[in-house]
Amino acid sequence: MDVLRPLVLACALAATALCAQAADKVKVGFVSTLSGPSAALGVDIRDGFLLAVKLNGGKLGGLPADVLVSDDQFKPDVARQLFERNVKRDKVDFMTGVVFSNIMLAALPEAIDNQVIYLSPNAAPSPMAGKECNPLFFAVSWPNDAYHEAAGAFANQRGLKNVYLVAPNYQAGKDSLGGFKRTFKGQVAGEVYTKLGQLDYAPELAEIRAAKPQALYIFLPGGMGINFIKQFVAAGLSRDIMLLLPGFSADQDVIGAVGTPMAGLFNTAHWSPDLANAANRKFVAEFEKEYKRTPTLYASQGYDTARLIDAAVRDTKGKLEDKQAVRAALRAAHFESVRGAFKFNTNQYPIQNYYVRTVGSDGKGGLVNKSFNEPILKDHGDAYAQQCKMPR
Repeated sequence: MDVLRPLVLACALAATALCAQAADKVKVGFVSTLSGPSAALGVDIRDGFLLAVKLNGGKLGGLPADVLVSDDQFKPDVARQLFERNVKRDKVDFMTGVVFSNIMLAALPEAIDNQVIYLSPNAAPSPMAGKECNPLFFAVSWPNDAYHEAAGAFANQRGLKNVYLVAPNYQAGKDSLGGFKRTFKGQVAGEVYTKLGQLDYAPELAEIRAAKPQALYIFLPGGMGINFIKQFVAAGLSRDIMLLLPGFSADQDVIGAVGTPMAGLFNTAHWSPDLANAANRKFVAEFEKEYKRTPTLYASQGYDTARLIDAAVRDTKGKLEDKQAVRAALRAAHFESVRGAFKFNTNQYPIQNYYVRTVGSDGKGGLVNKSFNEPILKDHGDAYAQQCKMPR
């Protein structure tokens, strides 16, 4: 026994590849918004994530997976408490699930301070892409600015000269309009930041009517976007003003809630249900079979997040205590993404394609997004990577 003590002590001091033992299971803390007006977003991320685990036979990387799902109730303090519980009491190997940037930024320190890797299936704020980047944070979705940079490029392509901008007053809202302005070459006719969670937009619509822009671009996820689009159409503004949307404001949950006024609207996204790759075809078919609905981009992000964890656990042979090895395996991203081409930038944010989608007939009496063949932005990273000094 005495002969073994030096090795035991070394392993206790540093979880090296030599000392790390394969785990007998993978524990994932999944915290998301699963109730309230924005619940559909968290539900879709959850359903996509759990579908990937189910298709893997209940395993991630060949190990039994224990996914601890909880509802942050759209409250930063609740999310922080849930993160603390998952990290300190449940001893999870990974954290994931949060929808909104403000909630994630409030809860994330509980994971980072306790050396638990967080994989974001949605929220990807600009500070975390730049100077505040962290080795334990991976954005598996898209940088907060990216959809909006793609929308600005599309507005140029359409020859638009002036656009009015609306977003909620929080980090992702500011990133969104900043992204649009970064690529748009025309004039901003107006820029308004609304209350996060706002559902009545009568004052904003009156201001838009008075400004008479050629087009309106909004960043209003979940119930905010659904209510805004309904009120925009009901006010008769759609007859004179072109409405441009980021992908999540024209996603399947919004289409289902708004209905026929969505037909013909353009939006930008990194994923579409009709992307022609084998991983995506399988995902869409299995999601529709399991949940009896068309997946949203949120569901696709949850699915990819689970598949990325699966690849990292597999490639490290389950040695989850070796954080350096797990990080290297995550950065390598050896999995087939439903979005097609995907790799991580030096700041652990994605480099990928962005497409223009239009809402059209699904051939079954409903509406669905269909992508243009060529991406509007190809192999696109973010504007902040050079500010990130990421330790390897």
